[in-house]
Amino acid sequence: MLRLERRPEASHLMSYASPLIAIGLMLVGGLLLFTLLGKNPLEGFKVFFINPISDWYGVSELLLKATPLMLIAVGLAVGFRANVWNIGAEGQLIVGGITASAVALYFQESEGVHVLILMVLAGGLGGMLWAAIPAFLKTRFNTNEILVSLMLVYVAQLLVSWLVHGPMMDPDGFNFPQSRMFEDSALLPLLSEGNRLNLAFIFALAALLVGYVFMYRSFTGFQMQVAGFAKNAARYAGFSAKRMVWIGLLSGGAMAGLAGMAEVAGPMGQITEHVSSNYGFAAIIVAFVARLNPVGIFFASLLMALLYLGGEQAQQYMNLPSSISNVFQGMLLLFLLGSDVFINYRLRWKEAVA
Repeated sequence: MLRLERRPEASHLMSYASPLIAIGLMLVGGLLLFTLLGKNPLEGFKVFFINPISDWYGVSELLLKATPLMLIAVGLAVGFRANVWNIGAEGQLIVGGITASAVALYFQESEGVHVLILMVLAGGLGGMLWAAIPAFLKTRFNTNEILVSLMLVYVAQLLVSWLVHGPMMDPDGFNFPQSRMFEDSALLPLLSEGNRLNLAFIFALAALLVGYVFMYRSFTGFQMQVAGFAKNAARYAGFSAKRMVWIGLLSGGAMAGLAGMAEVAGPMGQITEHVSSNYGFAAIIVAFVARLNPVGIFFASLLMALLYLGGEQAQQYMNLPSSISNVFQGMLLLFLLGSDVFINYRLRWKEAVA
C-alpha cells in the first residue's frame, strides 16, 4: 500500500523551489491543454505568454493588471502569516470601490487634489469596515473568518448591483448599470502618455515596501509570525490573539479597498457591476506562490497579470473562451498545493496486513 508519511523536517530549499516547480508544471499542462483543444501548442504558448508583452504598451498593461494584485496580496499576506484567513478580499475590493466612487460623485463639480486624497481614504476605510465584520464576529463569537469573509463577497456584489441600478446610476446613461464618468480631478494621474498605467502602481510598490518592513522588521510583525507558527507559544508570551485577528483582517481589507479605489479611479473611470475581475481571489494564489513575501508578491503578481492578458489574447486570436486564464490559474494553484504536500510528506510503501 502507498501511504503519505510526514517528513521529520520540511526542506527549506524546496519550500522556495516549489513555486518554480508549480510554474513549470503549469506551462507543461498548458501545452497539453492547447493540444487537447486542437490548437498548435507552440502557437498557444506564444499567444498566451509572449504576445501580451511584446511592446511597451503590453508591458504597461501588465503592470496595470498587476497593481491591484500586489495591493491585495500584500495585505492578505500580513494576516495569512498569523493564520488569519481572509478569503473575502473580493468583497472588500468592491466596497472600497463603492466608497471611493461615492466621494467622486459627491464632489463631481469640485477641482483639486483633495478629491483624490479623500477617495484614497474612503477606499481604504471602506475595505477595512467590510473586513471588520468577520474580525468582530471572530473575536466576539469565535465564528469562522473564512466562511464569514467569503459570504460577504456575495453581499458586496449584490450591494454594488443595487447601487448602479439605483442611487448611483447615471441619469443620462440610457439605463445602463453604471455611474457617471468621473471628472479629471477624481482620476489617478497617468505615469506616461500613450498607455493606462497610473499612480496606483507607485502606491503598490510603496505598499510592498511597507509590508516588507512591517512583516520582517517590526515587533508586531514578529508577533504575528510567532502566532502563525506556534499558537501556544504566542499565548504563553502574552501575545493577544484577538489583536492578531484584527490586524490581519483590517490590513487585508484596507489594501483590497485601496485596490478597488485604484480600479474605479483608474482604468474604469466610473463604477459598474464589474468592479473587479476576480482580483480578490487571484491575489490569494499570488500570496501563496510568493510564500507571503513582498518581494515574491511583486513577481507573482506579474505572472498572474500575464495569465489575465494571455486569456484575452487567446480569446481574440485562437477563438478560445476568456475563462482559459482561470484554467491556468487553477493549474498553478493545484500544482503549488501538490508540491507543498511532498515538501511535508513522502510516499512510502507499506505491506498490507492480511
